[in-house]
Amino acid sequence: MASVAAVCISEKKGVMKHPVEYIDVKQRHGILGDAHAGDWHRQISLLASESVDKMKAVFPNIPIGAFAENILTEGIEVAALPMGTRLIVGNAILEITQIGKECHKECAIRKQVGDCVMPREGAFAIVLKEGTIKKGHEIRILSSDEWNCI
Repeated sequence: MASVAAVCISEKKGVMKHPVEYIDVKQRHGILGDAHAGDWHRQISLLASESVDKMKAVFPNIPIGAFAENILTEGIEVAALPMGTRLIVGNAILEITQIGKECHKECAIRKQVGDCVMPREGAFAIVLKEGTIKKGHEIRILSSDEWNCI
């Protein structure tokens, strides 16, 4: 079963995020209290803990949120999800809108950690159904049949 390993926010763009107990997600906004919130296609960032584990081989003390991930996942390869994939995460529904991104050369994360896995293996999503997401919540790919029933 895929699940949420951690949820994180940052009050400023371009810095590491810090873990929080839960996040509230809103349509046309993203995460309440996060610097990346807004009515755009990258409201929420997702990164697989398996991707972070690769970096831990070189940098063993990388903290949660180091790669600016809002949702750290376990058991699901987010970078392999097709665009448009809809995920049930806790009681919210997210839609994958982008895989990877261009890395900013002045990125604080790259400066502190030496590399950033988010541009290669991260995914971004918008909120389709509002809800609360926290560590331990199940992540499930929503089938088109299920989506039509919601």
